[in-house]
Amino acid sequence: MKAIVYDQYGPPEVLKLADVQKPVPNDNEILVKIKAASVNFGDITARDFKSMTPRKFNMPFLFWLPAKMAFGANKPKIRVLGSEFAGTVEAVGKGVKRFKQGDCVFGYRGSSFGSYAEYLCMPEDGLVAIKPAALSFEEAAGVPYGAITSYNLLKKAHIARGKKVLVNGASGSIGSFALQLAKHYGADVTGVCGTKRQAFVKALGADRVIDYTKEDFTQSGETYDLIIDVLGKLRFSQCKNALNKNGRVLYASFKMRQLIQAIGTSIKGGRKVICALSTDESAQNLEIIRDLIEAGHIKTVIDKSYPLNEAADAHRYVESGQKLANVVLVTQ
Repeated sequence: MKAIVYDQYGPPEVLKLADVQKPVPNDNEILVKIKAASVNFGDITARDFKSMTPRKFNMPFLFWLPAKMAFGANKPKIRVLGSEFAGTVEAVGKGVKRFKQGDCVFGYRGSSFGSYAEYLCMPEDGLVAIKPAALSFEEAAGVPYGAITSYNLLKKAHIARGKKVLVNGASGSIGSFALQLAKHYGADVTGVCGTKRQAFVKALGADRVIDYTKEDFTQSGETYDLIIDVLGKLRFSQCKNALNKNGRVLYASFKMRQLIQAIGTSIKGGRKVICALSTDESAQNLEIIRDLIEAGHIKTVIDKSYPLNEAADAHRYVESGQKLANVVLVTQ
């Protein structure tokens, strides 16, 4: 089968189309014929992880060292990138009960990667579910990571109807789903993004959109019950004035400073810092997301699609900063 492989860290040019062995499912696995795979931040990071210093890494040093060992210190241990996918079940192991041949599925591989290929195997109890019928394969491939992460973030924050929520980084994968889910749960939502992404964020359902290049929301005098900082760019001291008395700042990405603040504020009353140390990446949560999509509460948008053999071009586009919503590779 065809797959995009990389045998050294570096720029997009290290990604090459190659023939690799087609996987065979074990008794508890399904063989998925990939139709589309998203290109996300994790893929970009893993492709050039050798240059990822602790300072650049979007998590504390304690997480960087195990990641360095997992990815490979000098060259990649995993040759095929891609963590999100959508496709059809081509074969099932003899012990599989949840799926059958021909099912349309979507899922998330996490740090196992492997979806930049024509086929992959997934455990039956892995993060895979029947694809939303309302979505194309391309659209479905961009859903799992951002939607499940956002769903878990909002559960940690105990989101409720009438709450005032601000999403800093509302145009990205996590931010766009967090905005939509918060609206679904009845919150009043403000999205923060750059100038060219304002119309997109408004179309997702934001009650208000703030252009961060023109306005600093922390100095506006407006206060919120919850501030979700997707990329962890804001210090807690910056956010304090924008929080209500018992407001919370929720970091999807964070450094050691924010982790220490989370521990400290958990002891005290009033405003709190919450760090997303872990998420419940279960098939059950993915099925909840699917049902919300089918009910029309969540939508996803494709910016650009590339054929599999143009993976390097897709990476260059994502790294250019021009990406709006999802970029996907199409295998068929």
